[in-house]
Amino acid sequence: MRVFGIDCGTEVTGFGVVDSCDGAREPQLRFQAMGAIRLAKTRALPARLEQVFAELTTELERWRPDTVAIEEVFYSVNAKSALKLGQVRGVALLAAARQGIAIAEYAPLKIKSSVVGYGLAKKEQVQFMVARLLGLPALPEPPDAADALAIAICHIHTAQTLALQEAVR
Repeated sequence: MRVFGIDCGTEVTGFGVVDSCDGAREPQLRFQAMGAIRLAKTRALPARLEQVFAELTTELERWRPDTVAIEEVFYSVNAKSALKLGQVRGVALLAAARQGIAIAEYAPLKIKSSVVGYGLAKKEQVQFMVARLLGLPALPEPPDAADALAIAICHIHTAQTLALQEAVR
């Protein structure tokens, strides 16, 4: 299974690609790619949204994932920031939907719990565990790409757990 994780942001949108290799005795995670779409604050919002759509579409076509995993909307104190983030997230969802790719959404607490074991983990802890789980020689940078990899790992862990539960039934 190939999962494309997306961590939406109004300045940086991270992405990461992780494969689940089930051929081994224990399912393994295999790092494929990561990156970041950097958005200039000086550009108008429609232009930034178009950039996110175009770059995500290119990466989705390149990696051809089975699933796109994305963080659910969280509630923010600043309504204006939350609205802008929601627009970026909507564009990311559209890019996946236009490719006909299945979409899975996860709450931030679930993502951190799945990867770190603690739902309130800090960004540095997420980066460290992502590097460990994927056998990376260094911490994934930028943190937005690390978060996207964490989202992909969360989906793989969730899918493996659901598959095991089905096998028991």
